[in-house]
Amino acid sequence: MNHSDFHVTRSSAATKAAAIIAILVMIVLIAAPWWAGRADMRLMGELFLYLALASLWNLMAGYAGLVSVGQQAYVGFGGYMLFALTMFGGMHPVAAIGVAGVLGAIIAIPVALLIFRLRGAYFAIGTWVIAEVFRLSFAQVSSLGGGSGSSLPVGIVRSLSESRSGRESLSYWLALGSAVIVIAAVYLFLRSRNGLALTAIRDNELAAGSLGIDIWRTKFIVYVVTAALTTMIGALIFLQKLRISPDAAFSVNDWTAFVIFIVVIGGIGTIEGPIIGTLIFFALRETLADLGTIYLMVLGVVAIVIMLKAPNGIWGLIRARFNLELFPLSFRVKQSNSSKGA
Repeated sequence: MNHSDFHVTRSSAATKAAAIIAILVMIVLIAAPWWAGRADMRLMGELFLYLALASLWNLMAGYAGLVSVGQQAYVGFGGYMLFALTMFGGMHPVAAIGVAGVLGAIIAIPVALLIFRLRGAYFAIGTWVIAEVFRLSFAQVSSLGGGSGSSLPVGIVRSLSESRSGRESLSYWLALGSAVIVIAAVYLFLRSRNGLALTAIRDNELAAGSLGIDIWRTKFIVYVVTAALTTMIGALIFLQKLRISPDAAFSVNDWTAFVIFIVVIGGIGTIEGPIIGTLIFFALRETLADLGTIYLMVLGVVAIVIMLKAPNGIWGLIRARFNLELFPLSFRVKQSNSSKGA
């Protein structure tokens, strides 16, 4: 037996099965407006948007080591850009979402140049301070409602669709599409050369630097791309809500704390982790929401228990136990069929 009896591959039986199941699930989800009620579609739309936010935060923190507690800056910025571009720029809301993403990337460049001077806990605090600056700044914009906020005009809402069911279906499909695009973007990014560099940085930053990887440039690209996509998700969130205010747009609790909880319990540094974490978070929320503040206490207890018992999250526990990987990122050495027969 020699080296030709083996071959290197990323795929496995689990990844192939996961791909087939994902296609079937997507078909069912795309058809939701024909089988789900309005409340169910709104809930699923919210779930998809949280999944997108969690996947993006996980790319930053789990792979690039950029632990931000200020991603609500881009969620709120996206929401306000949607309102400004549609109300004052005369744009169609769907076009405004794309333009908001470009503006998010542009504003993320000077922000990154500033906060990348900080390290560790100082970086996390710096991102939160930036988010507060955004909140206070938009609270001063009287044309967008100032501190009390503003509602999207009826004419702009109707430009999506004349019927309410049409608008709800479009909002749902946009949310579903955003989750699919974000997960696909994260997956393709991790499969690229930048993704290999990012994985090397995650595993050992010092060793990655010694191998010639430009750590600052790689992290900078991740931050700007994440900011752009988070801005677009923020625009989608407030297109669904139809109303925006500084406190709601830049809520650290809604757009960062819950997202961190999702990633931590699901499994940081994996694509599968945020998916599992989002499903668990929404299951807990829908089950315990009537308990008021006790609900938040339960979330805290769940997070602490999982961090103690499974530091790599639920998916990390499953992966270690069964050697599973649903997204083919790792390379595997397999014996060829001909050599097996021999």
